[in-house]
Amino acid sequence: MVYLATDHAGFELKEKVKEFLQKEGYEVEDCGAFEFDKNDDYPDFISVAAKKVSQDPQGVAIIFGNSGQGEAMVANKYKNVRAALFYGPVLPVKAVDASGRESADPFEMVRLTREHNHANVLSLGASFLTEQQAFDVIKKWLNTKSSGEERHVRRVNKIKQIEENL
Repeated sequence: MVYLATDHAGFELKEKVKEFLQKEGYEVEDCGAFEFDKNDDYPDFISVAAKKVSQDPQGVAIIFGNSGQGEAMVANKYKNVRAALFYGPVLPVKAVDASGRESADPFEMVRLTREHNHANVLSLGASFLTEQQAFDVIKKWLNTKSSGEERHVRRVNKIKQIEENL
C-alpha cells in the first residue's frame, strides 16, 4: 500500500501522483487533504499517513509539502517510520558514490534512502520539483529495495533501539 498525504502546498502534485501511481498499478490510499484549503495544516494529514505506515510493515507513504521539511519532521515522530526528504535532482560534486562507484544519477540520494536507510516515507518538496521529476523520483524510490547488507541492517536496528528507549 502507498499512502499519500499533503496540505494545500502539495495538493495539486499529490493528485497527479495519485493518478500516476494508480496507472502504474499501485494500491493507493489518500490520507488527505481531499480538497484545496489554503488554511489547512500539514500535521493533520501527514500524521494520518505516518500512523498507517507505523502500523503497516509493508506500507510506504509519499508525503508532500511546500519544502517537505515539516512534513518529514511530523512523520519521523512515529515509531517504525523513517522519512527521507527530497527536494529535487542534483548531480554530485564528484560523480563517484561512497563505495567508489561512478554515478551521475540525479536521484542517487533517493536510491540510498531505501537501500541503506530502509526509508518507508518519502517527503517531497512540491515547490522544488516538476511533475515529471516527482514521477521519476517516486518510481526510483518505490523500485529500490533494502540492500540487506549487514552494516545497513545494523544501523537501522540501532534506530529502532533508540525508538524503543524513548
